[in-house]
Amino acid sequence: MSKKNNDILIAAASGIAAGLLVYAFRQAKREIKSRRKLNKIADEGYEMATDVLYPEDGQLGKKLHYGPVLPTN
Repeated sequence: MSKKNNDILIAAASGIAAGLLVYAFRQAKREIKSRRKLNKIADEGYEMATDVLYPEDGQLGKKLHYGPVLPTN
């Protein structure tokens, strides 16, 4: 292989590595933010609705339930 091909391969590999590194940091930051939000909700107690704490985010999940769960039988 020629030197030009090697330079292109090295540049492509470093670009991919940098992209993966940025992606990993963003995922970690998103996980930290989500964990902080859930911890704050847990500290407030189940009476405090997430729409009161975070009105701009909307609902966290459709199956998310706060409060006691009563048996259905």
